[in-house]
Amino acid sequence: MVSYIFRRIIRAVVLLFLISLIIFFTMRLLPGDPIYMIMSQGQIANATYEQIQAIRAQFGLDKPLLEQYIFWLGGVFHGNFGTSIVYHSSPLTILARTIPVTLNISIPAFIISLLIGIPAGIVCAVRRATWVDTVVTVLANLGVTIPVFWLGTMLIYVFALQLHWLPVEGYTPPLKDLGKNISQLVMPVFCQAIFPVSAIARQTRSSMLEVMRQDYVRTAWSKGLDEKLVVMTHALKNSLIPVVILSGLFFAGILGGSVLIETVFNVRGAGLAMVSAVFARDYPVVQAFTLIIAIFTLFINLIVDISYGWLDPRIRYG
Repeated sequence: MVSYIFRRIIRAVVLLFLISLIIFFTMRLLPGDPIYMIMSQGQIANATYEQIQAIRAQFGLDKPLLEQYIFWLGGVFHGNFGTSIVYHSSPLTILARTIPVTLNISIPAFIISLLIGIPAGIVCAVRRATWVDTVVTVLANLGVTIPVFWLGTMLIYVFALQLHWLPVEGYTPPLKDLGKNISQLVMPVFCQAIFPVSAIARQTRSSMLEVMRQDYVRTAWSKGLDEKLVVMTHALKNSLIPVVILSGLFFAGILGGSVLIETVFNVRGAGLAMVSAVFARDYPVVQAFTLIIAIFTLFINLIVDISYGWLDPRIRYG
């Protein structure tokens, strides 16, 4: 186990290095100059070449690309991700301001997806070919295919504009006004959860049906064991590996947030901040966000891989 974890960490470090290279040089291949993003039209028209170069030197953009990369990477090792070109602050400060908003939407949606998706998949597998299986399967297929931006727009039209039950947009921190926070998050959380709930339910059903056909499950049935005991003890645990993989992918993506959902409901989270930084050519913010998301994703993948041994004792780490 220790050697396996060590190998995975080494691979993760190499992968992070490659990600840093790709995001650093890809951002600089995009058309446009970030310096002009922070200047008004009047300033651009009246600025001299020397003034523009001075601003460029302020952010280290006057140096060769390789030197810029080495300087940025050295700063990362010391916890310095640079200074935002647009906001003139550390990318970590921007992340600290936006990530709680994204987590406030994504974590409840992730928990809901597990609490509804896994039981729904189990019920469909145990009651296969019944009306319950048919209804849940149809709803799951709809949930996987429905466009989130359309669903969000429809929810706003019905529950905000027509019924006036929920606010149209915005975000209020829970510590400031919990009631308002909950009312503002009902529709975004629902939109965020609809796809994971559907995907997890489908995967759980498929995995359970495959396990239910195994000989040891049939033996348990033939011994006259209680249905709950057979399903929860013998079948469920061994069918969870694909579900854990899928859930890990969903959880690893929560830092990026849902750009569409944050845009539709005007929620200033990390996903929307990331997209805004890309359009503004705010190199330090994009590089910092991408690297932190990559670290979080690799960590979650490592936890998921380690959990295989607990779910299936037949798995051994060489």
